[in-house]
Amino acid sequence: MCGIAGCITRSSSRASGRIAAVLDSLQHRGPDDQGWLVYSRGQVRLGRDRNEANQSGEVMLLHRRLSILDLSRAGWQPMGRDGRYYIVYNGEIYNYVELRKELEELGQRFESQSDTEVLLAAYEEWGTQALPRFTGMFAFALLDVRQRRVLLARDFFGIKPLYYCESPDGVAFASELNTLFQLADVKRSIDPHNLLLYLRHGLSDHGSATLLKGFQQLPAAHYLEFSIDEPSVEHPICYWRPKLQPAIKISFEDAAEELRHLFLESIRLHLRSDVPIGTALSGGIDSSSIVACMRKVEPDLDIHAISYIAENSRLSEEKWIDIVGKATRAQVHKVRVRPADLARDLDALLKAQQEPFGSTSVYAQFRVFQLARERGIKVMLDGQGADELLGGYRYCVSARLASLIRQRKFTDLVRLLRGASRGPNSDALWLILCSADYLVPKSLQAPLRALIAKELTPKWVKASWFNRHGVDPSNVNYCPDPEVLRHTLIRTLFVTSLPHLLRYEDRNSMAFSIESRVPFLTPQLAEFMLSIPEEYIISRDGTTKAIFRRAMRGIVPDSILDRRDKIGFATPEKEWLNAVDGWVQTTLASDVASSLPFLDLASIRDQWGEIASGQRPFDSRVWRWLNVIRWSGESQIEYVGT
Repeated sequence: MCGIAGCITRSSSRASGRIAAVLDSLQHRGPDDQGWLVYSRGQVRLGRDRNEANQSGEVMLLHRRLSILDLSRAGWQPMGRDGRYYIVYNGEIYNYVELRKELEELGQRFESQSDTEVLLAAYEEWGTQALPRFTGMFAFALLDVRQRRVLLARDFFGIKPLYYCESPDGVAFASELNTLFQLADVKRSIDPHNLLLYLRHGLSDHGSATLLKGFQQLPAAHYLEFSIDEPSVEHPICYWRPKLQPAIKISFEDAAEELRHLFLESIRLHLRSDVPIGTALSGGIDSSSIVACMRKVEPDLDIHAISYIAENSRLSEEKWIDIVGKATRAQVHKVRVRPADLARDLDALLKAQQEPFGSTSVYAQFRVFQLARERGIKVMLDGQGADELLGGYRYCVSARLASLIRQRKFTDLVRLLRGASRGPNSDALWLILCSADYLVPKSLQAPLRALIAKELTPKWVKASWFNRHGVDPSNVNYCPDPEVLRHTLIRTLFVTSLPHLLRYEDRNSMAFSIESRVPFLTPQLAEFMLSIPEEYIISRDGTTKAIFRRAMRGIVPDSILDRRDKIGFATPEKEWLNAVDGWVQTTLASDVASSLPFLDLASIRDQWGEIASGQRPFDSRVWRWLNVIRWSGESQIEYVGT
């Protein structure tokens, strides 16, 4: 995993003078090496020394390396092939061994053991048709000097980030927004529509959207090509997307066996590394399955598991973590977080994330990667994407209820509701209200939400400001299709959940120069899970992840697979924020807060006082207030209108 940046310029002098600063901004993503390329009219210049890099050119490619595969100088980037193709690349192609063998049979020859060279050879052989052949995570920029074009591409799920923007000078791109700010002189003005989605729903990072106008990200499973002669942003091209077709006819047991095979194969590929590998272990089904499957695939592997332990006994999963650690013979390293730790690390966390995030659970994850770094671990496996793919969230049960309502299967509906409501934190009323979110059309949403005090535009937001900017608050979950659950899984993968979770993880892992791998996110697993009947995902008695629980029997301890509660990276958020009440009060009273035209500060301050005193229930809206205020000040965001 690495950091990349570059530009295709109409006026090269300004960008070339920033190479040193750009490379410095990406150092945390790649502390092991660096490189640059400047191209102009058939001439390619490459180097490591930044002092030699201030040369004008039409194309600039920059790279910071985190060495994971082929640690020798042969894996250095920007990497060239046959004098025609040059690449800067962030990520890993896990099936590079199999692809290399296939390419050698087609006559390709290799000089290194790196996956980067395999990626280049695959593109030389198959062009953009190579992209669906990869199993991995990637974001790369590839220069074709013969065609005078630059290709940007991003992996199937958007695991690795890639931002870009157009300016009067041309087109610039980078792994992080802060780096892009240094490359492109573009005004940082807010996108009101995306801002409301974040404030109301916590949504960010989906599709090509960012919170800033003019700054985009390449969507997951897309590529984008630029002409060097006329550098301008064109429409990204999608190279893969799972399709919802009628469910395949397969028995539950056969489906479980196939899922087991696919997941074990994914774990096998994700263990390819030339440096030490560890894993995050929360004690839940997903992370426990990763650790157990690591042991099954590699019986002699030295497994290091990093676990966050909540001080609040209600949120602690230490009991489950210890069960898994003992069963898999893993060395478990535990991190315990106190409220004072958040106060100490808050600025570092905000700096690492760079953009607003959803809750303080991101801090728990931050500390897990920090401990991994202290233990000398350079690669971590993590369960991100499992809940989205396997139907692990509580609202997935409601989506299944909505499917049964649309299909008029009322007997199954009653059975599911009765079974699901027996689970922890899953009362029948909540499940029904949540299912209505998928069923009620937009025209009826506003009055019904007003009845239960869940308005699409909350009272602490100045609705008039958003109205003046043409923003119409909308429900993000409504689904007219009979199979609501399967549609919901796709939306969680690409819109409402996974995109921002992947961003949080990328920034946290890279803050400590660690490569984070997510073995649940392969196209093969996604295509299979989205092809099976919904009742295999949420069982008839309301059990979530039903098919995966069955697939892991005999590998994961039964006590883990039989859990019905879901905690995840839950943090005592209210207690933590109460402990930094001075910081909260200072933030809410700041000049930046007063300057934001879309927040009703009087309402926010009143609500925080009631929350802090226990008169009002706490929820994640508090963290979104604080985040957007701090981010607006640090990033110098412009807001139009008052």
